[in-house]
Amino acid sequence: MQNRGKYHNSQSSLENLHLISYCPLCNTHYNPSEADILEQEDGAHLIHVSCSKCSSSIVAVIISSGIGISSVGLITDLSADDVLYFKSGSRVNEDDVIDAVKSVSKGELIKLLNE
Repeated sequence: MQNRGKYHNSQSSLENLHLISYCPLCNTHYNPSEADILEQEDGAHLIHVSCSKCSSSIVAVIISSGIGISSVGLITDLSADDVLYFKSGSRVNEDDVIDAVKSVSKGELIKLLNE
């Protein structure tokens, strides 16, 4: 995938970004030039946009093909750098989940939170 950059102001890019042009929390219009492309490959873009009014963010995947344009997005409190950090991190496996459940059942999580 290509490196991170600002969303280009070409006509096709603006049409793609139209799918995520408003903040889902406060309905403020996003400025397309403020969207960060975190990665792009073969018509797929991983995009991060922050709302200037309420400071919420969305992370979206926008895919354009010969059939049309589709997007999937989610509201997050992650910054663009956080998204890239966690994206490149190791995956959670079954043993990780079992260890987490055991820690919670032993009360270790409560001890950590109280420190």
